[in-house]
Amino acid sequence: MRVPIRHIAGHLVWSTQGSVWALYRLRPGPDTQGQCAESVQGTYVQAAVRDEQLAHITHLIRSLSGAPRLFGLCAQVDPGEIALKMIEGIEPVDQASGPHPWVENVDAVLDLLDQEEMHRRTLWLAVPLRTDAARLQMSAQLGAVWAEFSPKLGLRPVPVARREVMAYREQAARVEAALIGGIALRAARPAEVVWMIQHALHRGLPEPLLAEAESSELYNGQIRDGVLRSPSYADLGQVRLHEGGIDPAIDEVDELQSADQITRSGRGTWWRLKTSSPLGRRWLQVESETGVGYQAHLALAECPPAVSQGAADLFAQLETLDFPVDYTVDLTLVSAEKARQQVRRKKTELIDQAEQYDARPTGMPASLPDAARDLGELDARLSRTSVEVEVQSVTVLTVWGATAAVCDARARALAALLGGADYRAVRPAGLQETLFALGLPGTARPGLVREFTQHQVSEDWALNGALTVSEVGDPTGMFLGIDLDCGTTRPVMINVADAPKVDASASMGIVGDLGAGKSVLQKLIAEAVWARGGCAICIDRTPVREWAAFARTATDGRAQIIDAAQAEISIDPLRIFRGPEGRHYALSYLTLQLGIGPMSTSGEVLHHAVEQAAASDTPCMQQVVEVLEQMATTGSGKQQDAATTLAGLIRVVATNPLARMVFDPTLAPVRLDASSTTDMIVITTAGLTLPPKAAFDKPEVLHQQPLEALIGRAVLYLIAALARQTSFADPTRFTAVVLDELYWLTSSAEGTALVHEILHDGRKHGAGLLGASHDAGELGPDRGLMAYRALARTADRERARRGLEFVGLDPNDPELLRLVTTGLSPVGHQGREGEVLLACPRQNTGRIKVVIPRIARITASITTTPGDHRPSAATPSTPQTPGPHPKAAIR
Repeated sequence: MRVPIRHIAGHLVWSTQGSVWALYRLRPGPDTQGQCAESVQGTYVQAAVRDEQLAHITHLIRSLSGAPRLFGLCAQVDPGEIALKMIEGIEPVDQASGPHPWVENVDAVLDLLDQEEMHRRTLWLAVPLRTDAARLQMSAQLGAVWAEFSPKLGLRPVPVARREVMAYREQAARVEAALIGGIALRAARPAEVVWMIQHALHRGLPEPLLAEAESSELYNGQIRDGVLRSPSYADLGQVRLHEGGIDPAIDEVDELQSADQITRSGRGTWWRLKTSSPLGRRWLQVESETGVGYQAHLALAECPPAVSQGAADLFAQLETLDFPVDYTVDLTLVSAEKARQQVRRKKTELIDQAEQYDARPTGMPASLPDAARDLGELDARLSRTSVEVEVQSVTVLTVWGATAAVCDARARALAALLGGADYRAVRPAGLQETLFALGLPGTARPGLVREFTQHQVSEDWALNGALTVSEVGDPTGMFLGIDLDCGTTRPVMINVADAPKVDASASMGIVGDLGAGKSVLQKLIAEAVWARGGCAICIDRTPVREWAAFARTATDGRAQIIDAAQAEISIDPLRIFRGPEGRHYALSYLTLQLGIGPMSTSGEVLHHAVEQAAASDTPCMQQVVEVLEQMATTGSGKQQDAATTLAGLIRVVATNPLARMVFDPTLAPVRLDASSTTDMIVITTAGLTLPPKAAFDKPEVLHQQPLEALIGRAVLYLIAALARQTSFADPTRFTAVVLDELYWLTSSAEGTALVHEILHDGRKHGAGLLGASHDAGELGPDRGLMAYRALARTADRERARRGLEFVGLDPNDPELLRLVTTGLSPVGHQGREGEVLLACPRQNTGRIKVVIPRIARITASITTTPGDHRPSAATPSTPQTPGPHPKAAIR
């Protein structure tokens, strides 16, 4: 095969056919400085966002001229790329302390994704450059002619003069200036241009990774001695192209007597050689040193005359297939005035045909009025604005496989998908190599493909979705699951710990029904936080203490459990907080517990008692009681009476088992230096009850509540203070405050205050809130500050509407309502667990399946399904247990 490239200078490509192209990467994502020109679109977007995207695409098309070419290539993704993204930003640990805890998670993901067909959609735009200088045109033509004969003579391609390079760079700069304001783009790198050729030649085989080309400095030409000198690209073309090549898996190659003749030309008496007809072998066999791959190229031969906006996204529907599809769109842009002239000529031809049919007995066919109506509509749209253009496009879709049978099956599946949407795609025999060449950068459009030209105005062509790329999640972080809106395996990652570093909130809200997977999602994120070097503080209200059990197994003993009912650890504020903070929390706790005003006589006495207890040698809450008893015996007047009353009331509270972890001085205090002792702190509140929400509005009703409820309210204040102090103590270490069943906290003023403070001030302190509830309203009035949002199965339609509004989607969309109420993790469908709608700070929303990694310490206690002790296919109980294929496990 001949490589169509003579020279590469930056993003400029000199073709062997005499043309010069400028190549650009569309929607390139973050650049080397980590900046991103635009937000990444998810699969599900609001109507206003979709209209804005269409306006950008239309602007881009109208800004172009001539015959540009668009490439939508599926870059192969290696599991190692996912592993590198997972460990990006992780601080190494001392080798003496053992392996990093995150290594086990990375290994589990590598095992899960091994042998999976993964890709990412990349968009490239090639613009042919035109110059008015006759000398440059003649130089390009002579260079192309020389390139035709120089390989046969063993000579190098003719160099390009410096002035020619500078002239085309100026032309490319004018093109870029015209494209500003539309879709984000950047100049392609020389290694990326070469990768486009390597990708085309290695379809169906292991291919060079785009990630390596994105950072490579190879293949670029240099100007030396006034001319452009480029390295040799001849090795890229050391492949054999054979249209309709024989596949040993289908044909009996060993029994062919004249197989060499068929292999060379496809001719011969094939029916005598026990092989299939050459007309049936409509694929291209590409043989290289790495192996043999098979490709099938389909040309879009017919488009429906009219299609609704919701169903017009032809190229977006390609993502739903379980195999990757490349597409090449060769464009010819015609100005509105010239297109109107062509329309008038066609109208004249229709009038002549109508007059001819009037003379026939059968009359005029029904297709003529329809054609006249379509031409009239096209003429009106072209006349509406002078900047409108007609897009004459030739679209080629490419599928591939390791064998001809796989390739052929994929081509048939693609044709069936397009046929269901009223698009007709053909796989022309004899043109496979021609269509393949159209997908290479720097090649001219072959005249044979003009019969597949489709005519559309720019707005209609933009609806095809050719310039749309959808992603879910963050570029790096923990592996959360699989994108369900993509037919192939596309990993989804999130990185809540890095959100504050990019000026975004690290808080996340999860909404869903009972058993929809809210707790599992929280546990996976909390485990990833500590394994990646952060800290997690969990408030567990479940009677079974599920978070305590999970923390003990998942963190390998680096968890601290604070059980309110068993009182094994003290949360005495005077013991765990030093200085003014301890006195503040102790006084606030006591005034709340006793129901007294801080500016009353009792409040004054209590203030002095707390100050004296904090200044003693053994500051503790028990010391406050002793100081009050001493004041009751030595004081006088109202202060003596108040001290006596306060001491008696505190004694009543202190003797209750629920308040023991506050007043028992023999218990070891909780350790808040999580960086050196623990990575996860779990506070179980089983046994604590709170007053009803209505009681907070009426003080007389609140004071009549049972003692257990009043103790639970005051202890909850201390728990909130502990969580707040620990999460805000070290801004350099991310801390996640996990609040499951959030309605239990937001029903009280103290719990609402904790949620409010973390949501408002967590970002600047390197902390985030992971809250889950059954209704979006239960997440609190500040739920709009949560940057990460997840919506699981919600059967109730009103709750589903509030959930859709929470994740930023249209709550009245019937399709979205059906998806949330019946389409996410349907009850009773094995293997459908963990499906959620996920929205991230980059404003991308998609449907994913949360995957539990195959790590025994995680799978042992992460689920709470009662009576189900069987290891599922997605989560085997031990990593050594052989399971099904990874795709079967995650689908």
